[in-house]
Amino acid sequence: MKIFLITLAWLILSFDLYEKKADEMSGTSSVEKGLFDVDEIFEISLKGNIRELLNDRSEQPKYHSITLSYQKSDGSEINIPVQMKTRGHFRKLKENCTYPPLLINFSPNSLHSTSIFKEQSKIKLVMPCAGDNYVVREWLAYKIYNLVTPQSFRVRLVKVKLEDSKNKKSINPFCGLLLEEEKQMAARNKATITAQKLRPHQTQQDAFLRMAIFEYLIGNTDWSVEYLQNIKLIKTDPLSLPVTVPYDFDHSGIVNAPYAYPPEELLLKSILERRYRGYCVTDLKMFEPTIALYNKLKKNIYDLYINCTYLDAKFLKATIKFLDDFYETINNQRVWQKEFAYPCDKNGTGNIVIKGLKED
Repeated sequence: MKIFLITLAWLILSFDLYEKKADEMSGTSSVEKGLFDVDEIFEISLKGNIRELLNDRSEQPKYHSITLSYQKSDGSEINIPVQMKTRGHFRKLKENCTYPPLLINFSPNSLHSTSIFKEQSKIKLVMPCAGDNYVVREWLAYKIYNLVTPQSFRVRLVKVKLEDSKNKKSINPFCGLLLEEEKQMAARNKATITAQKLRPHQTQQDAFLRMAIFEYLIGNTDWSVEYLQNIKLIKTDPLSLPVTVPYDFDHSGIVNAPYAYPPEELLLKSILERRYRGYCVTDLKMFEPTIALYNKLKKNIYDLYINCTYLDAKFLKATIKFLDDFYETINNQRVWQKEFAYPCDKNGTGNIVIKGLKED
């Protein structure tokens, strides 16, 4: 009996190893990777009364019943009933964008509990405002900050296919962005979201500096801590200072969307003109560790763009130049000290607080 059990255990182990080896050789695995674990473009379909959903751009849009579909790695199709509504402000307006941004709400009792979306209860879908190219560019901006710190939002580039049940006219698929749920981002960093209204100097300084210099790198001025404009705050414990986590980069110079303009209060000519919008730090040596971090990440940041097959040559060349200008600045002490000390200038616009637009 003992010999039989040993033999049986050996056969089971051998079979498990055989299956694992077969999966490796075939390039498949019985374990589905998480939504944000890979960078390959992910294809989804949205089926239902799409026109009604997209046209509901009121101040208080309602949820619409939609079916979200995708194919698993084994070729089988997953269909998940979800509730969706339009969201945002600027990009929700028809005069600004072709498609409004959307919010996908998963039911806890739906099939999504065994799907690639199992970790999400709600998730934002960024739709193209002025074309696929700008979606890809914003995706890359998020990927830059993922290199800087895990205290950042993860994103997944998706190809979206719309299937309108009321209109059989085909719509060409387009690029979108799935944005990690804020509570999930916080939990991944062993933190919680806080909605405290604070001034920038009341947050963790090292985290704020790496965030503010990142915004300077991408040429983004569309944010503020005071009004939580395109900023989330997370805390690792009740007594710790909150960490600033940025998002929504479509108004940045590195994206260079045709509808993006800097706030009038900043007196900038265009979004391609950088402006450091941190608070006044008199001891400029405080910037040195953050500058060293961005120098360390330089090759990785450039590689994001150089290795991206979704970019056209003209944009790639312009973006490399945009990055070059940033690195020339932070590697010239006289220049970076002037740039990062700008908020200390009482006659400048460095201390202007941008309230921003209402967002839902």
